[in-house]
Amino acid sequence: MAAGAPALSRGRAAATPVVHAGVGRWLAYVGIGIGVIFFLFPVYWMLATAVKPPNEWLTNPPVFVPSRLYFTNFTDALFFYNGVKGLMDSAIVAVCSTAIGMVIGTLAAYSLARFKTGGTNLSFFILSILFMPPVAVAIPMFLFWSNLGLVDTYLALIVQYLIFTVPFVTWLMKGFFQDVPVELEESALVNGASRLRAFWEVVLPSVRPALVATALFALIFTWNEFTFAVLLSRGRVTTLPFILPTLMESHNILWGDIAAIATIGALPVVIIAFALQRYLVRGLSFGAIKST
Repeated sequence: MAAGAPALSRGRAAATPVVHAGVGRWLAYVGIGIGVIFFLFPVYWMLATAVKPPNEWLTNPPVFVPSRLYFTNFTDALFFYNGVKGLMDSAIVAVCSTAIGMVIGTLAAYSLARFKTGGTNLSFFILSILFMPPVAVAIPMFLFWSNLGLVDTYLALIVQYLIFTVPFVTWLMKGFFQDVPVELEESALVNGASRLRAFWEVVLPSVRPALVATALFALIFTWNEFTFAVLLSRGRVTTLPFILPTLMESHNILWGDIAAIATIGALPVVIIAFALQRYLVRGLSFGAIKST
């Protein structure tokens, strides 16, 4: 009997960590589930409101599941409230500013990473621009574009977004370029390649996933930007963020149409993100992979 007691106590002690691990795992699942619900519920509510009839937009208690699908919100948003033009203008501004910003920012990042251009001061100056909220320079930039007569033009919005996308691309790509072994370029240079050819044929292919991830983030920023989209537009260049406030009338807020516009605006970026998710994941883990 005395010999069996220690064995029993050892069995209980061994079972205790297993029980604790099981409880911890279930608590982790519960926490993840709560987090998923917390982040996905606004998306669901937007989608549900986009297909609700007007009498279900504001009810007490709220209607979580629409009684019927009311797609008139989408037709009104696309054609009556210029949603189609908003999509086209948003695409023009976002694609142009992202493409130009990627070219300028990538070259600047390579220069900072390999040649230490400007030293530490220039790097911190670029970083400080990222910390500056757009509203801090909204009025000066509006006066600047007004004096040039370029308010409500594609050029004003594209250049304005470049002020923020170029530093973002530069700072992000600088870290990726620093993770590329210098020996790869030196080998190409020894074999007779020019610096530009080594950059184009050796360095850029090495950071292709990082380029895709950076371009996607820059595109999302320019697509969603609200402050300058409203401030620098007067009706000729109407991106989707500019259209949203027009649906908020003083006596009536068209929640269904607002949700429809928001859904339409979110779809292109979501589709692109899903299509490029393989490159996105590889790009975000690029530095970690190189450092291991």
